Amino acid sequence: MAKQKASAGTPATVALTAAGLPFALHPYEHDPAAASYGLEAAEALGVEPDRVFKTLLADTELGLVVGVVPVTGLLDLKALAAAVGAKRATMADPAVAERRTGYVVGGISPIGQKTRHVTVVDETAQLFETVFVSGGKRGLDIELAPDDLLRATDGTYAAIAKETA
Repeated sequence: MAKQKASAGTPATVALTAAGLPFALHPYEHDPAAASYGLEAAEALGVEPDRVFKTLLADTELGLVVGVVPVTGLLDLKALAAAVGAKRATMADPAVAERRTGYVVGGISPIGQKTRHVTVVDETAQLFETVFVSGGKRGLDIELAPDDLLRATDGTYAAIAKETA
């Protein structure tokens, strides 16, 4: 995977370039009517959905926390709270998530957020050589090694995903 130039243009790509971390950009044609942006990305990019991760923000008494989980599952709010030492977590208001990250819902990247948040990546990311996360806008994913994702976000691994019902 070659290092990309910062001219690629989102705060996520700029942050990765500045950190010297290798990544690959994967643009795709985004359909605004897609039921799941993450599953749409997996299909458009031709990768197994378990390798594509979505970025979700949760509110805790310690502040906002970022959870990064496979698009095939759900964020386990209890597990996320436990992972960061909080009593409980609830999903953050989408408007607050957009304001605090600088990204729009459906294009929130865990990398290069306007305000740095505690970040937890589901431990299943370690099963893959590379994973895909939002590149900072709808229709753009970034492929990178899971450990580089942790480096870019100062994140940790924990079991924070649960199966869909």
